[in-house]
Amino acid sequence: MLLSRKSFHSLCLAVLLATALSCGSAHDADEYYVFVSANLQVPYWQTAGAGFSKAAGQFKVRSDFMGPQNYDPKSERDAIDEAVRKKATGILLGVTDAALLKDSIDKAIAAGIPVVTLDSDAPASKRLFFIGTNNYQAGITGGQRLAQELKGKGNVVVFTMPDQTNLQDRLRGYREALDRFPGIKITRVVDIQGDPRIAFDTTTQILGKEKDKVNAFVCLEAQSGKEVAGVLNSYHITGKVVMAMDTDSETLEWIQKGGIAATIAQKPYTMAFVGLQMLDNLYHHKPSSLDADWSKNSFAPVPTFVDTGSDLIDKSNVDAFLQTKKSLTEAQK
Repeated sequence: MLLSRKSFHSLCLAVLLATALSCGSAHDADEYYVFVSANLQVPYWQTAGAGFSKAAGQFKVRSDFMGPQNYDPKSERDAIDEAVRKKATGILLGVTDAALLKDSIDKAIAAGIPVVTLDSDAPASKRLFFIGTNNYQAGITGGQRLAQELKGKGNVVVFTMPDQTNLQDRLRGYREALDRFPGIKITRVVDIQGDPRIAFDTTTQILGKEKDKVNAFVCLEAQSGKEVAGVLNSYHITGKVVMAMDTDSETLEWIQKGGIAATIAQKPYTMAFVGLQMLDNLYHHKPSSLDADWSKNSFAPVPTFVDTGSDLIDKSNVDAFLQTKKSLTEAQK
């Protein structure tokens, strides 16, 4: 996958910073890093966990990959609190409900434990910085492709989880891209509440009552795209555009079969790999304060946002993507 120049420079800066700060610093066997995932059962988060574990193995530090077994922000909050009780050296966090998790994040910072958010941010908290995708730009990319697929006209249903800031940014990007096409309307936004069955059931209902009134489905998270494609296929309905998110195997298979037009590929492995590197740097090179608002400091020792990049995957490049993924997976064995 190709990164934009801006994304490439952001990632290079983060990696160079990590490398420079680590020079000459021996890793401590007592270092203990925790990655609190949003949902351990989702392949996206399992890929992120693999990146986290790979970095921990290279550094020879202890690590835990924990979190709820489904979409459960309260259980995720409990996992953060548990990491604080275990006196984690640093916490990497995939945010679900930013408002709910804010107090636990702030308590970790107050206890001297740096928290870095990943994939979705909690900007109102005292987390140090965010690593992930430029989700607004991902939405712009998806919206532009959707407009192309619809030839500038159609009604769109969106599946999302509106409490997550990353999905808010994606929807904002889609809306802005579609503003240039007055013939395209987002007629419904559905909260799937972390449950892909809601996408399945809603799509089934739409096909029963509003089949001719909906031309496209936009799925802003990883689980609903394959559900929508499956329902359309089971009813033998063609001519509907499905835009997905992320690159689990079923989503890519639907792209190969033509059931999904395109998906936006993120880099969860890279996010978590770089995340542990930077947490380790914070342990060996502690900033003067974890409680400072570094985003407003031109000489801050940490970034505000590390963009790991994204790309659009469709029929033209899905096979090449799968081959690259297979090669990397085999190399890591």
